Amino acid sequence: MNMIEAMAARHSVRSYTDAPIEGEVLEALAASIAEINKASGLAVELAPDGGKAFDNLLGHYGKFRGVRGLFVLKGRRSKDLGLRAGYWGERLVLEATALGLGTCWVGGTYSKRSVAVGPGEELVCVVTVGYAAAPGRPHRTKPIEAFVPGGIADKPAWFVSGVEAAMLAPTALNQQKFSFALDGNVVDARVSGLGVLTDVDLGIARLHFELGAGAEAFVWKHA
Repeated sequence: MNMIEAMAARHSVRSYTDAPIEGEVLEALAASIAEINKASGLAVELAPDGGKAFDNLLGHYGKFRGVRGLFVLKGRRSKDLGLRAGYWGERLVLEATALGLGTCWVGGTYSKRSVAVGPGEELVCVVTVGYAAAPGRPHRTKPIEAFVPGGIADKPAWFVSGVEAAMLAPTALNQQKFSFALDGNVVDARVSGLGVLTDVDLGIARLHFELGAGAEAFVWKHA
């Protein structure tokens, strides 16, 4: 399964089996995390027994069951920490999907005190990861015109493909507040509203757009 296929296959999973992540799958995740941390400057970790972060009222409120593994997205505080966590965290999510694992981005319905964070590091959010006990469901999405001010009638095929890929991106509360504008080959990606995860949402949407459009087709207005 390639990244394009993984985008279509990925759906948020909240219920997991008790099967541990091990063997070649664990090795592949460890290698991906090492590469991502090197490329991004983040300090992403896999907590294979992080389920205790959901063994509380918050976890029950979020309807999570059987959580064991967590991707912990963290790094040194910076203005773009959330954006980087979203972009690179979603790349890890797609790689986990390609390995047959289920995942779910989680912003608030877990105990942050149960997640280890090193000195000088800031926790952004976590992603549950494991073998799905029940398949996730496709999320509802807005029409494509809602993501492109002025519509898509005069837009090149690569841009439309990028937006369609972004429409598959997970966002907080499935609000899909991102949008894309095109000027020549320069793409401006934005997210509306305020919130602690808006930058994370934007990073996720940017990765999806980049994978769908092809990174060689355009440049970001705000790199």
